[in-house]
Amino acid sequence: DNGLRYFIRDNDNPGLRVEMRLAVDAGSALEDDTQDGGAHFLEHMLFNGTEEFPENELIAVLRSFGAGFGADINAYTSYDETGYQLTMPTEDAAVVETGLDVLEQWLSAATIDQSQVEAERGVVLDEWRGSEATSDGRVFDALEELFLSGSPYEDKDPIGTDTAIDAMNAEPLRAFYDDWYRPDNAAIVVVGDIDTGMIED
Repeated sequence: DNGLRYFIRDNDNPGLRVEMRLAVDAGSALEDDTQDGGAHFLEHMLFNGTEEFPENELIAVLRSFGAGFGADINAYTSYDETGYQLTMPTEDAAVVETGLDVLEQWLSAATIDQSQVEAERGVVLDEWRGSEATSDGRVFDALEELFLSGSPYEDKDPIGTDTAIDAMNAEPLRAFYDDWYRPDNAAIVVVGDIDTGMIED
């Protein structure tokens, strides 16, 4: 009824695992002038606190199930979408339920606390340096300028600029979240060794 789309598929190969995704139909192309790099910064912030999982408790809970950050817990931001990824074991139905709770929290209950923004800023800047401040990054930026000039994607690099990252605060991140992180602008994908009826319920 709230417009959320969901895609559920039983797949027993390799077995005892489930892949979960939250896909939000919003990326850097939708940022306003106060939100340069905000879609990507917000992606980071969803790992830094929700109502049910404050601050870094989310990562601790997922790691308690054997999930590793990067391998089993990850996210990405593009011009057009933001995606969140979980790989969970399925032996315990409560673990699967927790995974679904995490997706729900990401979509509707982010806290976006200013102190956490400050704590995450260095991480985002390090990512910027690793991608933009390299020779490959400069070449890619030149190609983006060539191909995206005059399009809605011009000057909307998902990672933003170092200046914008330095200046980012909770208010524009909250505004982006409230505008675009809505059930009718998102989809849930669950594929794995699961009972599809249980997942749907």
